[in-house]
Amino acid sequence: MKTHYDFAKMKGRKNPYTKYLKQPVTMRLDRDTVGYFKSLSQETGIPYQTLINLYLRDCAVHQRKLRIKWAT
Repeated sequence: MKTHYDFAKMKGRKNPYTKYLKQPVTMRLDRDTVGYFKSLSQETGIPYQTLINLYLRDCAVHQRKLRIKWAT
């Protein structure tokens, strides 16, 4: 290995994997919801955050919309 490298001549390039990085967000979830995914996590061996992400991704890919009827 060389003792000195000249990085001034080196051309930089954009990281091709940046589009695959996850974005950290803060969400307020019900305890029951988190408990459900944590119990599912114990069954499957997949971290509960990953399970939540997979579920939300599936909803986004299939363009599922939540149907809510408010009681009047």
